[in-house]
Amino acid sequence: MRSIRAAATGAVVMSLALAATACGGGTSGGDGADGSSKTLTYWASNQGASIAVDKQVLQPELDKFEKQTGIKVKVEVVPWSDLLNRILTAATSGQGPDVLNIGNTWSASLQATGALLPWDAKNFEKIGGRDRFVDSALGSTGATGKDPAAVPLYSMAYALYYNKQIFADAGIAKPPATWDELVADGKKIQAKGKSPLGAEGSNVSENIHHVFVFAKQHGGDFFTADGKPDFTNPKVVDAVKQYVDLMAKDKAIPAGNAEYAQNQSVSDFAKGKQAMLLWQSAAANLKSQGMSDDAYGIAPVPVQSGTPGTGTQVNSMVAGINLAIFKDSHHLDGATQFVKFMTSDSEQKILNKAYSSIPPVKAAQQDPAFDAPATAVLKNTLATSAAALPQVADESQFETAVGTAVKDLFADAAAGRAVTTASVKAKLEKAQQQMPAA
Repeated sequence: MRSIRAAATGAVVMSLALAATACGGGTSGGDGADGSSKTLTYWASNQGASIAVDKQVLQPELDKFEKQTGIKVKVEVVPWSDLLNRILTAATSGQGPDVLNIGNTWSASLQATGALLPWDAKNFEKIGGRDRFVDSALGSTGATGKDPAAVPLYSMAYALYYNKQIFADAGIAKPPATWDELVADGKKIQAKGKSPLGAEGSNVSENIHHVFVFAKQHGGDFFTADGKPDFTNPKVVDAVKQYVDLMAKDKAIPAGNAEYAQNQSVSDFAKGKQAMLLWQSAAANLKSQGMSDDAYGIAPVPVQSGTPGTGTQVNSMVAGINLAIFKDSHHLDGATQFVKFMTSDSEQKILNKAYSSIPPVKAAQQDPAFDAPATAVLKNTLATSAAALPQVADESQFETAVGTAVKDLFADAAAGRAVTTASVKAKLEKAQQQMPAA
């Protein structure tokens, strides 16, 4: 899941095999006999440059919902570093909100707890029908063959953001289309005293998103067709090594970025310290940090050769945020009304414009605003060259185990320790051993 949101970091490893107990979120005051409520609790994910920015974006919309329905929404914006742990704790303790945002890559894992309301045809009908949502977004809402555990709220994809002035000073006429071109451009940029590329080396979910894409480009997958971990597949090992080698061998990523985990690479880019950034829907974040829209360009993430597309030319995971309801909430009717409001055509336009993300609702996505340069590349990537992370019950453990392995490899690179095929394989083998037994 990086991005105008603060990317998920340090997700706590907890067993998702635990059966969820009742999750009676929200308050009890003002309840109706039909399960409606005059007050709902909502955990929003940190999408903006700060929690304060998120509150500025969300509160006017929550006030609008209250005016329309008489239902007040008490929002808490939860940092990504805490969100998964908070959700898992709520799922097992019964002390959670009525409605919550989840990273779309967690959908199948959280679905396996049994805590979330299934979005069957009847529930989808209450919010206007399943057909309102684009297929790529629905593909990251839960395990194949099961009713979705959540509905799409924001869709995002990775892009390459590049500083136009730094490129011009280095004599680079266009953004790199392949990784070889990026490495070559990086040497020209370094010769001018700038850092080529930023990364969040200590951010486990950022690590997962990138090595997943590299694996696709190598023709590999982290899981077999029947859902078993396959982390030491030679193609996966080569993919992880290529990503870490951007620091270890190619020196495109500065060694200091091995410790980055909280948007520091976005800030470095906004301040002109580095030439390139691989990020999800970064425009709003960059603007909030004072970078003008005309100071940077946006291009597709590089591939091994040729141009982005399907198969080995995949250049992004299907990033996004889903909206879920705890199924044992005492306020199901009000919570469903809130989901309907947040996924309405008008709100989708407002919220996704604010976050420079893409509406997963078809009608809203057709708004010309989402054809602007800041979003056109993202929209095309989602339509033509993005792939969903594995929708398996152990996905969140996968993110933590492999993401931490990549974090450790970046630490090795930063310390000058050799990153070899053997050392990469050893780290991935250890990560696979941390996965739940079949």
